[in-house]
Amino acid sequence: MTGGPLTFHLVRADYFRSCAPGADYLPAAFAADGFIHCTDGAQNLADTANRHYRDDRNMYIALVIDVSKVHAEVRYEDGSRIYPHIYGPLNRDAITAVIPVLREADGSFLPPRFTPGPPKAG
Repeated sequence: MTGGPLTFHLVRADYFRSCAPGADYLPAAFAADGFIHCTDGAQNLADTANRHYRDDRNMYIALVIDVSKVHAEVRYEDGSRIYPHIYGPLNRDAITAVIPVLREADGSFLPPRFTPGPPKAG
C-alpha cells in the first residue's frame, strides 16, 4: 500500500520511456518552470489535460506519485490550490504506478482509472 497522499503527473508516453530508467525523472518543462507540475485526483488530471493538451494527439500516461516518498520539496502555492509542484527531480521510488490516460474519439482526456494498492511485481 502507498504510504502517503497521492498526486498525478501527466507526461507524454514517448518522453517518459526515453528517460533513463534508473535515474531521477525530470520533465522537459522543468528547465523553464523550475518545478514538476502535478495534480491531485484523476478528474483534475483529465481537466488539466483537456485545457492544455487536447489537440496534442500523442499518447499520454499518468505517473502516480506517493508524496510522502518524494525527496524534493513538494509545495502547494497556496492553501486553495489542488495543483502541487515538485521543486526538484522526482526520485523513481516515489512513482507507485504508471497508468495510461485514455481519450474519447474527439481527443478529450478521460480521468485515469486507478485503484491504490501495492505495486505490481514485474
